[in-house]
Amino acid sequence: MATGLPSLETMNALASLVDTVLDRSVVLGYTSIGSAVRRRFWPADPEPGSMVGKRVVVTGATSGIGEAMARSFLDLGATVHLLGRTESKVADYARELREAVPNSEVVEEVCDVSDLDAVRAWCADLAGRVDALHGLVHNAGTMTKRREESPQGHELSLAAHVLGPHLMTHLLRDRLLAGPASVVWMSSGGMYGASLHADDADDIEYRRGGYDGVQGYARTKRMQVVLADAWAEQLRGTGVQVESMHPGWVRTPGVSESLPTFDKVMDPLLREPVDGADTAVWLVATRPESTAKHFWHDRAQRPTTFGWQRADDEAARRRLLEYVADQTGTAALV
Repeated sequence: MATGLPSLETMNALASLVDTVLDRSVVLGYTSIGSAVRRRFWPADPEPGSMVGKRVVVTGATSGIGEAMARSFLDLGATVHLLGRTESKVADYARELREAVPNSEVVEEVCDVSDLDAVRAWCADLAGRVDALHGLVHNAGTMTKRREESPQGHELSLAAHVLGPHLMTHLLRDRLLAGPASVVWMSSGGMYGASLHADDADDIEYRRGGYDGVQGYARTKRMQVVLADAWAEQLRGTGVQVESMHPGWVRTPGVSESLPTFDKVMDPLLREPVDGADTAVWLVATRPESTAKHFWHDRAQRPTTFGWQRADDEAARRRLLEYVADQTGTAALV
C-alpha cells in the first residue's frame, strides 16, 4: 500500500546529492554548515565505551583539533597518549583531562615530530612500554611564513607533516600490527590546491625560488594523502587501516595565527575543534571499510582532486616516496 513517503532508496539518493553539492561548493561543505547538514544522515556515532581497553596516540595533542580529539577518545574509554613537543603544555592538558574525565588513563608523551632523531628515541621508548596500539593520529602540524628547517636540515613543514610521521609509522609498525590499529593522517582541504607534478618533484624541500608558507603547507598536506595511500597499500591484509582526512575549516589557534584575515572573515562559519576532530575519532573507533585513495571528510570518502584538476603525476608520486624513504632510512613504499 502506497504511503506517499519517499522510499529509503530515494532518501539515500537525495542525501548523496546534498552531500556532493556541499562538498563541491567548498564554503558550504567545509564550514559548520556542512557538518550540521551532514550530521542528519551520516553514519552512526561510535558506541559508548567502544574504545575501552584500547590505546591511541594523538600527536599535536595540546592545541585545537588535537585537544578535542584526545578528549573524544577518552570519552569513548580509550587510553590516550598525549604527544606534544612542549612538556609543560602536555602536563597541563593531561591534568585538565584527568579532572574532566575521572578514572581516565592519560599518558604524557613529549616529542618534536619534526626532529627525526627525537622521533627515533621516542618510538624506541614507547615500544618498550606498550605491546600494542589501536590508533595513531598524525595531527601535529606547523605553518611558517618563511622557510625554516628541522634539526636535520629539512624544510620544517615537510619534516613535521611527512618525514616525522612516516618514520613514526615505520618504527611503530609492530605495535600497530598487534592492535591492529587505525592510522589517520590529518591533512587539509588546502591540499586540493597543490597537486604533485613532475616539474616540482626535484624541489621537495622547497629550496628553489621564493618560499610561500601557505603553498608549502598545502603541498605537504597533499604529500600526506599520497603517503597515507601508499601505507594503506603496504599494510593491506594485515588488519591495520590507514587513511587521511581533512577536518574542514576549524577555529583553532593555528588558523588565527597563520591566517588572520581568513580567520576574521570566516569566523562566524568556522567549525569548532571537536567538529574538526570528529572524522578522525570516528575512523579509529569504527574502522569503516576504506578504498583507495583512502581520503575522508565528514565520515565519507572524498575524491583527492576536483573534476577540473589533473591527477598527481605518477613520476612525482614515486619520487616523493623514494625521497621520504631515503631521508628517513626506511624501505620505499609501493
